[in-house]
Amino acid sequence: MPTLPEQISTQPLIWAVALFIIKHLLADFILQTGWMARGKEQSEGWLAPLLAHITVHAVGTLAIALAIAPQLAWLAVVDFVVHGLIDKTKTLIQRRHRFKIEQAAYWWLFGTDQTLHHLTHLTFAVLIAAAASGI
Repeated sequence: MPTLPEQISTQPLIWAVALFIIKHLLADFILQTGWMARGKEQSEGWLAPLLAHITVHAVGTLAIALAIAPQLAWLAVVDFVVHGLIDKTKTLIQRRHRFKIEQAAYWWLFGTDQTLHHLTHLTFAVLIAAAASGI
């Protein structure tokens, strides 16, 4: 298992974290259309909306990587896969248990989904900052 460097330049780390926060806001809330949001949760016909949604995320990750550490552009592919798995898993759990917005479990699931996305982005930010730091 790779180890994290003991020192990473703070400037690329702060930029990467800030850009991933903004990317997540844009891709998960502002640029996600109703077709994507509702469609990816359907029992049929979900693939195209999910692919469209995770492509937006992957393009955002690609832009961040290219701006700070171009050698890590491949993280866009990782984001595409990981984001898709997180969203699909959330949908399957939601469908199985039929949580309602009034239930705490609905919000626990939503919060877990968002936290997993943020942890993914934090991991990417650390990797990008380490690469930008020449480590």
